[in-house]
Amino acid sequence: MASRANHLVFLGCGLLCAAALVFAVASAPSAAEGPQGGPAAPAASAPAAPNFPVASGARLAGDDKQTRFILDLDRKIEFRAFPLADPYRVVVDIPQVNFQLAAGTGSAGRGLVKAFRYGLVMPGGSRIVFDLAGPVKIANSYVLDAANGQPPRLVLDFEAVDRTAFVQPPAPESRPELKPAISDANTSSNTVTVPPVTTAALPPVAVTDPRPLIVIDPGHGGIDNGTQSGGETEKNLVLGFGLALRDRIEKSGKYRVVMTRSDDTFISLNDRVKIARTQSAALFVSIHADALPRREGDAQGATIYTVSDKASDAEAERLAEAENKADAIAGVNLTDEPTEVADILIDLAQRETKTFSNRFARLLMDEMKTSVRMHKHPLKSAGFRVLKAPDVPSVLVEIGYVSNKGDLEHLVSETWRNKAVGAMAQAIDAFFAKRLATAGPAK
Repeated sequence: MASRANHLVFLGCGLLCAAALVFAVASAPSAAEGPQGGPAAPAASAPAAPNFPVASGARLAGDDKQTRFILDLDRKIEFRAFPLADPYRVVVDIPQVNFQLAAGTGSAGRGLVKAFRYGLVMPGGSRIVFDLAGPVKIANSYVLDAANGQPPRLVLDFEAVDRTAFVQPPAPESRPELKPAISDANTSSNTVTVPPVTTAALPPVAVTDPRPLIVIDPGHGGIDNGTQSGGETEKNLVLGFGLALRDRIEKSGKYRVVMTRSDDTFISLNDRVKIARTQSAALFVSIHADALPRREGDAQGATIYTVSDKASDAEAERLAEAENKADAIAGVNLTDEPTEVADILIDLAQRETKTFSNRFARLLMDEMKTSVRMHKHPLKSAGFRVLKAPDVPSVLVEIGYVSNKGDLEHLVSETWRNKAVGAMAQAIDAFFAKRLATAGPAK
């Protein structure tokens, strides 16, 4: 037992000490670094709503040799841009922006840019990610002042280069942690300040509270919309479901609950796992809503996944591969993820955690099938990165398919959601009643 405990401590330290995001600055001369204009943003503690910059338009121009991106703003902002390879991308970090862009903006590319996406990547910070047709260099990047009736504009010029000329990330030991997208020097009082990453702001565990702690993890968020259909996005559907589940669980008074996100914020997969581990969670429930490409036919019903190094079927493998790309969608470099993240549950020392995960999955299936429609194969397994905490029983629940008309009608129905949430709450009660009886008090 002592060696197993030491092994868990070692693995935990490995996860918590993992290097953070790659960061390389690419900006233009003084135009991008000058003082900002416009009204000052209120302090984070001020009662008034933050006065975030507004982006009102975005467009691409040029060809497959040179491509320009233009973002219309209502004031000047600071920014940082850096490239990532495999796949080729350029990431632009900016202060939190209210994107008021036309529907579909970024879905169609031009020249060197295949497409781009944008959104919140952490509280106070937004991000734009460009998917590229090949390697590029950022030839120019700057913010223009408002002039001649035209608004301030963020401009980036991309030029085609060969792979050897592509700017590569710094070595792992020199990679800085993700920081606010604001220049450290020459910032004025009008700068929008970005607070630290969400996980750092989590309250410490109340050691005097013996109630089991449950982490609810609404998938995707911020810049990562997840699946989309009929004007609905997965990130919004699962957030609403997760908040309803939180309220139901908290109402019982039996458990403490932590949300990985409670608003439209991007949280990396690694940080979702960290939240569960640093909060000493007794159960981790990740909520998602799947979609099948049209060429793959139709599917419906809820599915419950546990982690495995080998997928239970081709569909589970496809879904795990898609979900594991969430960090790449937001421009996070995964090249140097520690092996503990990739292989941690393969270790035989984690059998107990997997046993509890599988037990909860079966209980959840039994409860849900009496209230909501289930997939024809409701229990599956695959290598989901978000389920790989070594000492926290974890499941990922696909509550339905947004690509199926019937499921989508359920997903937007409050009546259906209440039934599904009630079934989950009953499964949680059954799980902890049995676990306390067989394994002693929950941690």
